[in-house]
Amino acid sequence: MLAAFTLAQILSYPFPSAPVRDTRGTAIVYTLDQRGVRTIWFAQAPDFAPKQLFSSGGDDGQELSNLAISDDDAHVVYVRGGDHDANWPLALQPDPASSPVQPEMQVWSVSTGGGAPKLLGTGDAPAISPDGKRVAFTADGAVIIAPIDGSAAAKRLFFDRGQDSDLHWSPSGSSLAFVSSRTDHSFIAIYRNDATPIEYLAPATSQDIMPRWSPDGRSVAFIRTPGDGGPPRNPLNWNPYPWQIWVADATTGAGHEAWASTDTPRGSLPQSGGGPLLEWVAGDRLVFNSEQDNWPHLYEVAANGGAARLLTPGPFMVEDVDVAPNRESIVYSANTGTTPGDDDRRHLFLADVTTGRVTQITNGASSETGPAALAANAVAFNRATAQQPFLVTLLANGVQRALDASLLPNDFPSSQLVTPREVAFHAADGTLIHGQLFSPAGGVRHPGVIFVHGGPPRQMLLTWHYMDYYSNSYAVNQYLASRGFVVLSINYRLGIGYGHDFNFPARWGPTGASEYQDVVAGARFLQKDSRVDPNRIGIWGGSYGGYLTALALARNSNIFKAGVDFHGVHDWSLDIDNPVWGFTQPKRYQQYDTKALMRIAWLSSPDSAIATWKSPVLLIQGDDDRNVEFHQMVDLVERLRLARVPFEQIVIPDEIHGFLRYASWLEADRAAADYLARKLAVTL
Repeated sequence: MLAAFTLAQILSYPFPSAPVRDTRGTAIVYTLDQRGVRTIWFAQAPDFAPKQLFSSGGDDGQELSNLAISDDDAHVVYVRGGDHDANWPLALQPDPASSPVQPEMQVWSVSTGGGAPKLLGTGDAPAISPDGKRVAFTADGAVIIAPIDGSAAAKRLFFDRGQDSDLHWSPSGSSLAFVSSRTDHSFIAIYRNDATPIEYLAPATSQDIMPRWSPDGRSVAFIRTPGDGGPPRNPLNWNPYPWQIWVADATTGAGHEAWASTDTPRGSLPQSGGGPLLEWVAGDRLVFNSEQDNWPHLYEVAANGGAARLLTPGPFMVEDVDVAPNRESIVYSANTGTTPGDDDRRHLFLADVTTGRVTQITNGASSETGPAALAANAVAFNRATAQQPFLVTLLANGVQRALDASLLPNDFPSSQLVTPREVAFHAADGTLIHGQLFSPAGGVRHPGVIFVHGGPPRQMLLTWHYMDYYSNSYAVNQYLASRGFVVLSINYRLGIGYGHDFNFPARWGPTGASEYQDVVAGARFLQKDSRVDPNRIGIWGGSYGGYLTALALARNSNIFKAGVDFHGVHDWSLDIDNPVWGFTQPKRYQQYDTKALMRIAWLSSPDSAIATWKSPVLLIQGDDDRNVEFHQMVDLVERLRLARVPFEQIVIPDEIHGFLRYASWLEADRAAADYLARKLAVTL
């Protein structure tokens, strides 16, 4: 068995956000979260030596996000507070530290030359003007303006009847494009000054989103999707959601269609990764993301319209994308490469817009994500291996250099971590499922544990993960392996990385739970492993993974002998009108059969199989969860109690779905590992 290390040690790494660059590609900014202390770092050409601009000073659970650098590199603007996995009014921000003073989501500015940060106002989503003097941001649907140095109070910039978002300054800084949402439709609009009426670009009954100025400021490209109307469509199916790219004259507002998707499931508006993307590139052309060939790929099309050209052919997924400052090339991450197992990693590639030539720029048994394309063909990104957590890294002149390696603690147990092995197996219906197997040392038979991720549009990797939630999960899986567990992390259907059709399977979740057969197949795979005791199989996961954990324990206690369920869904019928799952319908004569849908949702839920749930479970949830109602846990506890199913529970007051405090994760992870050890007879 590997030498012992603690959960506190393996959770002590600094987790970075993806680096954000300035307009010219000569500076980057990023955040680090280390043991709950959140900091902001700035690095500038030519040496890119990181400089700390801000520190929270403690584990207060207040996120740092929406980083931006002014064009003159003099200021960094950011948002403090809130959680950007969910939307709620500014007055209802989470308070995971249980502070008597209600936190607010606030926009701040800090000079890169030094000095204390300046509060600009309560709000979100800041956009810095090209002259570096003003910051526009949103607050409860209104657009607010403030001087970047905080020298004057913020004020409302203009009146608009919609809920405004997605702010973009014109290249000259004389105009501001934004989305004006009107519930069942939305407009792309331009504000110029108080003496000029707001200009609405090609207004229609559609939902228009993602305005993007052309480099010369004469045009605005945007994405058009159908307005919220029409007859009810069967919610048991993945219904097509077609979309178009439009380009409008910024002066007259007249627009035209530059490209249109097919009205098919694969042609639908991409939902995962960077979504549909939309950026201007050289030659008056636009680059975008589409899954029309079953894979999330980059295409480019002339702004005037015409046939789109595929830039990234192949059976892989394009994820993070950044257009170079000169707009002549695109850097992107994808799960492909020349090293075996690269479909479960990420590497960086460069596509030349003019020639279409693609060059792989990183490789090996590592993952590289979140690229920022810099000047002089340099790239900043985050890099990890199986043993090394993600570090902010610079690639310049053919040399890679980690910028924050010195912050990795001396006692971080890199040398004691295992290298997961890529495995594959078939579900009962023949679907090929991928996973990563964490194997401990020693020839004795070990207990096995299935890990099921949340999302569900996620993919677990052979390296540390680029999302903080799953970086934490990877650390726990490594810890379990170090304590004698064989851990199988399953990339079940509904996840990303294996094509559109895998991502959108028939009869998923509340419509039939087809992905559960992948979990059972994973357990059968473990049971056939000669190193695993087939009678000691456990399971754990969070969110959607919590749902699958509970479903496994309820339906197959004969296989799964214990489990840990973090904030899972236990009764889909409770959430049948939750817009997150897309089952809401307007109040009118035409209705789909809600009663039939409720029955399917119930039968797809763990609660419907309480009668066969025998295995013990640990339930963990924060009671301010805004993704999965806390009542899901309250309700399940009572059902388990009445059915005399053994359970334990941990409730964290004021925490949200993805815990914001390091202390919360440490408490929950320690309890999860201890519970699995106790129930599966392992000595920690």
